[in-house]
Amino acid sequence: MNSGIQTMLLADDGQIPNNQGLPVIIYRAVFKEQTDEIETSFNRHQWTGSWTGGVYDYHHYHSNTHEVLGVKAGQATVLIGGDQGERLEISQGDVILLPAGTGHKKIESSPDFKVVGAYPGGTSPNMMRQDPSDRVQALAAINAVPVPQMDPVYGEEGPMLAEWKG
Repeated sequence: MNSGIQTMLLADDGQIPNNQGLPVIIYRAVFKEQTDEIETSFNRHQWTGSWTGGVYDYHHYHSNTHEVLGVKAGQATVLIGGDQGERLEISQGDVILLPAGTGHKKIESSPDFKVVGAYPGGTSPNMMRQDPSDRVQALAAINAVPVPQMDPVYGEEGPMLAEWKG
């Protein structure tokens, strides 16, 4: 598999459920020279409902959908998986694929930091925070989110299809 691909399976930390079956996938520098192609690629591979902006500076996750984030400009440090999760340095051209339930927050970023985000089939994401009272419902919802048919970067090929066997 492409050496620019990293995966990480994150544990439930008691506050953020993360996803026990599907790893986070990081595609390093996949759009390094073509950041204007990020949204086009996502949309072409049925990851729609796209937007451009930043990453919230508080832990949050989506229990009803997966999310893909492509770094259009700048760089940032994000925390993936909750307080005990993994710090991740991301920069222009990188893509992070977050399975449903994966906590994420921005720790710091360059002033020009921008991501393009999208969801399989254009699903509208819900906004979940670190709240133990939401856990049972969130876990059921996370487990019900289907694996998409297309990798957001590579379409009918790609690491998502290999790593996220349903």
